[in-house]
Amino acid sequence: MGEPLKVTGMVLQSAPSGEYDRRTVLLTKERGKITAFARGARRANSMLLGATTPFVFGTFTVYEGKNAYTMVRADISNYFTQVREDFAAACYGCYFMEVAEYYTRENLDGSAVLNLLYATLRALMNEKLDNELIRCIFEMKAMVLNGEYPYEAAEDGLLLESTRYALTYVIRAPLQKLYTFTLTPEVFAQFRQVQDHFNRKNIDRTFKSFEILKTLVLDAG
Repeated sequence: MGEPLKVTGMVLQSAPSGEYDRRTVLLTKERGKITAFARGARRANSMLLGATTPFVFGTFTVYEGKNAYTMVRADISNYFTQVREDFAAACYGCYFMEVAEYYTRENLDGSAVLNLLYATLRALMNEKLDNELIRCIFEMKAMVLNGEYPYEAAEDGLLLESTRYALTYVIRAPLQKLYTFTLTPEVFAQFRQVQDHFNRKNIDRTFKSFEILKTLVLDAG
């Protein structure tokens, strides 16, 4: 086993492996999306028990193997407990993590998407913001970061001026100012319609978490 590597990131997925281990998918700043096995993490006395569940953010010490990493230590700075304990927020959060996994690759810088995901989960904790607005902003910014958002969409003369302004703002705004506005129902209806159109156009898969979100949260509401 080589030298230990410290990576900063978030657990996107976690599943049992063997009798006591866990297989996790981490989105990291340094190595992008990686798979890391945590030996004995399902034991009640394991120091990795709480660190190998989705949403946790921190610094992970791993060893690089041939096909995966081995996690040996985790220093968690945010468990996003408020998101976990709110059913609707947790459903949205799971969807955001699945989208983040879709847009990231192993051994490529994952900092931009990781920072977006972190800011978005924090936005879910703001009761003044509508979760559907957060969803559309997240999807739009993720596409911008991936270099596939059609910037001319913000210049569509058929849209309300306020809608065009909101689109331009999201495209250009830094992360710390991304989730700082609300929209009137009329403007948001157009804003969401635009984003849903580009979701259908640009994304070539169905997200299981979004189907669950629609069934348990959106349709129920």
